[in-house]
Amino acid sequence: MTGKLDGKVAIITGASAGIGEATAIALAAEGAKVGLVARRGDRLEALAKRIVAAGGEALAIVADITDETKLQTIVDKTKTTWGRIDILVNNAGIARIGEIAKADPADWRRMIDLNLLALMNLTHTVLPILQAQGSGHIVNISSVAGRTVRVGIGGYNVSKWGVNAFSEVLRQEVSSQNIRVTVIEPGMVNTEISDHITDPIAKQRSEERWKSITPLESEDIAAAIVYAVTQPPRVNVNEILIRPTTQTW
Repeated sequence: MTGKLDGKVAIITGASAGIGEATAIALAAEGAKVGLVARRGDRLEALAKRIVAAGGEALAIVADITDETKLQTIVDKTKTTWGRIDILVNNAGIARIGEIAKADPADWRRMIDLNLLALMNLTHTVLPILQAQGSGHIVNISSVAGRTVRVGIGGYNVSKWGVNAFSEVLRQEVSSQNIRVTVIEPGMVNTEISDHITDPIAKQRSEERWKSITPLESEDIAAAIVYAVTQPPRVNVNEILIRPTTQTW
């Protein structure tokens, strides 16, 4: 690796698996110190040890980011450990899909709380540090579902369209302060996200879609994030839409 992120400090949510785990490894390989945030402490500790063994620096922070009282602690622990924060990757998310008429509103609430509100609130908590530094980069993981809609995933669509809207408004507000904002919109990625589907019809449809394509891997999304955050300061990659080659929707 090129060490393009030497001296930089990143916070990654949802870091215990999938895109978050791959992103932590990729950013650390470029020299970033990484704060790893998720609820599963055993996985975070294992990931932190892996990064340290490879010559990097990592801090495991066990927290549920839907609990607003925990967010300042996440930020404070990271800044106290390394003295700054340069990159926030808002990756944590969940997909509870199914048709609107048959949906459990509790699933909608969970998606809005995690996919959207937690992302907004953690960004709000980190932002004063980036503003004081006069630099920083916020990367929000959205989805193809944040720009197109499909029957059966309405609640998920709403949460991810919200991420896209928030990201663009934030970009406009902070660009003059030398703070960059990037939204990443993956298509189907081979992660644990489909494991949370409880509606049997939706699960069957999802499984059929998975069989019809060769999905992306978490490392593909991590590579896109590395690309965005290692551009020269004059360059803000606003948006990356990345689908599997064989995905048409």
